[in-house]
Amino acid sequence: MIVIQYLAEFLSYLEAEKNYSAHTMTGYKNDLLMCDDFLKQVSNGTIELGRGELEHSFLRRYLGELQKKQYSRTTIARKLAALRSYFRFLCREKYCQTNPAKMIRTPKLEMRLPKFLYPEEMTALINTPAADNTMELRDRAILEALYSSGMRVSELVSLNIMDMELERGMARVMGKGRKERLVALGSYAVAAIQAYLNTRDKFLYEKYKKQEKQETAVFLNHRGKRITDRGIRLIVHKTSQLQGVKHVSPHMMRHTFATHMLDSGADLRIVQELLGHASLSTTQIYTHVTKQRLKIVYNKAHPRA
Repeated sequence: MIVIQYLAEFLSYLEAEKNYSAHTMTGYKNDLLMCDDFLKQVSNGTIELGRGELEHSFLRRYLGELQKKQYSRTTIARKLAALRSYFRFLCREKYCQTNPAKMIRTPKLEMRLPKFLYPEEMTALINTPAADNTMELRDRAILEALYSSGMRVSELVSLNIMDMELERGMARVMGKGRKERLVALGSYAVAAIQAYLNTRDKFLYEKYKKQEKQETAVFLNHRGKRITDRGIRLIVHKTSQLQGVKHVSPHMMRHTFATHMLDSGADLRIVQELLGHASLSTTQIYTHVTKQRLKIVYNKAHPRA
């Protein structure tokens, strides 16, 4: 293979030293395998890394091929980032003399403003589960937790009972790069989660209750096991359909959390901390959302706008 003879070693490095999640490592692996297939085709498998034969022109041809296949700029930028990271690792380990991806510029990305719900839409969405039974109590607790904390869906799924500090209105989550942080839970979320936890055992079958090692997850599926990312997305999507609100995802609820916080005067760095963003520039996109919203309101309300 041309590019990926050191792939297993690279993935071990990402896990051990960079603390990347399994999802991220799978993405890197697939991106590198895709590039490797292309390079084998265009060179008949004759390029060897050790001889420094993989020039950046080959990678430019690869990225050009992606453009021909109409991959988005975001996807191409992500694949290029995987290549840069891999070759940096190879240079560090002396498997390669130069980084052929270093000279390639990242495609200019279009700034797409995140979609969000207005407060009245969010309230209607959260109030949709009637909370008349255990399943509805769980669904409402999930919706309240997502909106109240701005958690990623993967963080919500990973929550364990021991991570909850409801009396303080806090929860401890494991974010990207396995970085632990505290998130805030408002009074509505705390009440909804507590109401669900009071009936949580109804999700557990008798055979699981008798086991020495019981399920530690906060949110369970109908089989009494930890709910999955897909399960959360289905709950959010189903609830939005029942309410007649535009298609909603857990990530849109995260966007909504950040937008509403900034609309209400929250400090940008506080929102950054609550969201678990490594860079402030990632959080700053929400300031564009709030500015755009202010302009819309102004244009509608001012008689001489």
